[in-house]
Amino acid sequence: MINPSTQVARDSPYEAELDFPCLVAGLRRPEAYPLGLVGADGMIEHLETHISHVFLAGDRAYKLKKPVNLGFLDFSTTERRHDFCQEELRLNRRLAPELYLGLVAVTGTPEKPQLGGTGPVLEYMVEMRRFDQRDRLDHCILTPDLVDRLAARLATFHDSLPPAVVDSPYGTPAAVLAPMLENFRQIRVRSLGTECQAGLDRLEDWTRARWQALTPVIEQRRAAGRVRECHGDLHRGNIALIKGEPLFFDALEFAPQLRWIDTASELAFLLMDLEEAGEGPLARRLLNAYLGQCGDYGALQVLDLYQVYRALVRAKVLAIRLGQGELMAEEDAADHQACAGYLALAASYTRRCERRPRLLLTRGLSGSGKSWLASQLREALPLIHLRSDIERKRLFGFAPEERTGSPTDGGIYTPDAGARTYARLRELAAMILGCGYDVLVDATFLRRDQRCEFNALAAARGAGFALLVMEAPVAVLRERVASRQAAGADASEAGLAVLERQLRSQEALEAEEMPQALIIDATAPPPLEELMAAVAGLTGVGLDD
Repeated sequence: MINPSTQVARDSPYEAELDFPCLVAGLRRPEAYPLGLVGADGMIEHLETHISHVFLAGDRAYKLKKPVNLGFLDFSTTERRHDFCQEELRLNRRLAPELYLGLVAVTGTPEKPQLGGTGPVLEYMVEMRRFDQRDRLDHCILTPDLVDRLAARLATFHDSLPPAVVDSPYGTPAAVLAPMLENFRQIRVRSLGTECQAGLDRLEDWTRARWQALTPVIEQRRAAGRVRECHGDLHRGNIALIKGEPLFFDALEFAPQLRWIDTASELAFLLMDLEEAGEGPLARRLLNAYLGQCGDYGALQVLDLYQVYRALVRAKVLAIRLGQGELMAEEDAADHQACAGYLALAASYTRRCERRPRLLLTRGLSGSGKSWLASQLREALPLIHLRSDIERKRLFGFAPEERTGSPTDGGIYTPDAGARTYARLRELAAMILGCGYDVLVDATFLRRDQRCEFNALAAARGAGFALLVMEAPVAVLRERVASRQAAGADASEAGLAVLERQLRSQEALEAEEMPQALIIDATAPPPLEELMAAVAGLTGVGLDD
């Protein structure tokens, strides 16, 4: 923390002549740190990014901002670096208060700096509680459970944020496009080769055209309150497992227009980062878990635009590093390859709306495993899982896991509520198909007219269509429903009385429905690869489409 006796200068007396490399070298000496902080080995670890230096001393980490002006950020004066240190503390204490401890003044001389000493201030540093770098998500093995918790934390964080005020400059179509075009400018001024430059041209043409087409949607999402003060730089390297829980840190402090953004842009960054790491199935799991909790399916309309943008953000960071000319030959080659990889990933997102999507329906009684089946397929296919139990509750103002206390034929389970729920599912499915994603509607679909309406939707949208029919002995269904109801941990509130009513009222598939139906034994379902191949055959949409 800043010593009260320290002169907190708004401009360092060393501003003009401060030897920054000398200061960095001085801060690698244990003598610069408070007595007793550095361990017995006397080691100060030093990490460097394109905009900061981080010094690890004992159980503390200290971040020093570089005196750079990169256009999209300006740390060129001590005053600006001081202000951005304070902003970094404010933003990150929303998400990781236990990590962000305070502001430290660096005094002394560049050759012999002192943290928290007296006298004129050379620089300011953010003091953090140190954690093992191996606990960052880019160094961890990701599991489905961890991804679910990550999605829940992100959705909860976004829901907690107030939206940008109507007359703010944030989130307008112009504000969305500006950093996208800045990425192209920043990358182009670095020499990345003819092939990369040609790829950039194609990506910029696509970005401009896609932005133009999405301008009304961008405006609508802003008016609906989807522009909020987000983290701004959310990728695996800025998430750590602290006591087993994912914690977001290192929020973007230097440009408010880059963190006051559509929440879809933040989601897009994390999804892109997972896909770049080869974790496509877990990225699809995170997307579904996030949407299932917050219900913002409209984010899918702009997700491809923001994923292209986020891939180019990472390409820009690499290009800046390459332009600084401080890399060994092996590092230079690796960064060139990684930069080209991000450009290729960005190009893959531009093709999403060109694919023919699939509309899949489950058909089955309560307890037949419809949601289990959906959970398997939604990681294997570019598929959005719409679950009637959740969307029914959301439609009537309840949280997904909330108990409504509704009777079997009352509350949110009246015939009218059911009709409204299926209408909402159709509306969402139509929008999602238009975004190039497959849709799996997880509902009982016990009535033929319900199934026919969705079949007609698929035909109108030119989508492949299939019915996934889950069957199991009645005794098995009764046992599953009773166990689920006793556990009380599922979104479904269907009990044995609901199951008995379904058994009496269900309508069997008609002969003309059978060619589009896949009958699945819910007690011994086939392997996932076999299911996917069957879905591809029924819908006429290949697994690689």
